[in-house]
Amino acid sequence: MTVVIGLTGSIGTGKSTIAKRLEELGAPIVDADLIAREVVEPGKTAYQQIVAAFGEKILHEDGSLNRTVLGNIVFQDEVKRKQLNEIIHPEIRKEMLRQRDELVSQNVSCVIMDIPLLFESKLMSFVDKILVVSLDKEKQLSRILARDQQGREEARKRIASQIPVSEKAAQADAVIDNNGSKEASFQQLENILDTWGIFIEDKSADEL
Repeated sequence: MTVVIGLTGSIGTGKSTIAKRLEELGAPIVDADLIAREVVEPGKTAYQQIVAAFGEKILHEDGSLNRTVLGNIVFQDEVKRKQLNEIIHPEIRKEMLRQRDELVSQNVSCVIMDIPLLFESKLMSFVDKILVVSLDKEKQLSRILARDQQGREEARKRIASQIPVSEKAAQADAVIDNNGSKEASFQQLENILDTWGIFIEDKSADEL
């Protein structure tokens, strides 16, 4: 029986590193961020609805969405931000479930649903198990500052915009403490999968 695992964390906690490791191990992944980009490609339903709602001023010359222009519009107007979310979110969720169900039908050992805002979007029902990647707040802040080259106050605002990782960890089925080395986090991951009775053949070993 396939176990559907919701992988989440908070900005800067290292979720992407764990997702990449799972991919290396051969686990099939449903990537919410990737899907969010795909559903607004030209010709897609969400794309057509966005252009109808916001006009062609939010397009590049080649017809693709100008995310910067669109972002500036919705970040300054709560009504427009809600309007955009109401267009995009149903399409993202529909595609996530389609990919999940297709993988489950193949009787794979597990499916990883990589959903950064799993708790914020209340998508817990999409998965069987929730795995949270956790990091101390100060380390989280340091990683964001080093990665995104932005001011401390802006980084704090981005952290504050999400549910605290400690609250997510309290609701998770398992937590990876990412305060140590990458190798230590990977070992925790393997221990968790083992505890849940999930075996994934390490495809990265085949490439050596």
